[in-house]
Amino acid sequence: MGILNATPDSFSGDGIAHDEASLLTRARAQLEEGAGILDVGGESTRPGSVPVPLEVELRRVLPAIRVIADATSVPLSVDTSKPEVAEAALRAGARIVNDVSGLADPRLAKVAADHGAHLVLVHNGWTLETRGIPDEGDAVDRVVREIERLALVAQRSGVPREQLIADPGLGFGKTPDESLALLARTTELCRRLAPMPLLVGPSRKGFIGHVLDLPTQERLEGTLACVAIAAFGGAAIIRVHDVRPAVRVSRLAWSLRAHAGAERATD
Repeated sequence: MGILNATPDSFSGDGIAHDEASLLTRARAQLEEGAGILDVGGESTRPGSVPVPLEVELRRVLPAIRVIADATSVPLSVDTSKPEVAEAALRAGARIVNDVSGLADPRLAKVAADHGAHLVLVHNGWTLETRGIPDEGDAVDRVVREIERLALVAQRSGVPREQLIADPGLGFGKTPDESLALLARTTELCRRLAPMPLLVGPSRKGFIGHVLDLPTQERLEGTLACVAIAAFGGAAIIRVHDVRPAVRVSRLAWSLRAHAGAERATD
């Protein structure tokens, strides 16, 4: 999953405001590099970011989705926590709603259901704390418990379970050690959240900087190490800024995983 930030204040410094031509150029480049999904967002979710008004987010996201949908057949995801933006984006050609807030506004599930879209369910410790929802205990247990709760909300709104995607939310309201623990236990997360496919988004995250003592723009090697671990652990979708190297790493890791499975089957 390639990241397309239609915003000038991305934490990773790769935003393009809402320049349609630049976004289409980047979208085509990511597709040539091997992206299977493009995730378009118009609001930064970095720590300390200022919420974007609805009109501004719509103005950033919709032209990008329209122009990419008209020019390519790749599945498009809209990265938003606003039902109005999700509704407009799905009408414009998106097929996936990637809500990193963890259904802070449960109407998003109904929007996804109405359009037959896939819905990404994210464990977000920040929004859970804001909403006063208990989130204690072992990191994996917390993630599984919350995503299963979100899955029930989504299913009650009409989203079939087979349309749901689980995301442990690396870096979202978690300590570096918690994010590392979740990544290290990818296989367990996949098993416990099945049949929902697992989406992992480690790209340039703060926990990588914490371990390597590196700024955002120097976290490529750390990101690729995380990509390898996530893919070998069974993650089905990996969300990244640097598509070509991540695709190469994940393909090799998925191949190694397949061989490891074959070896176990013959034991």
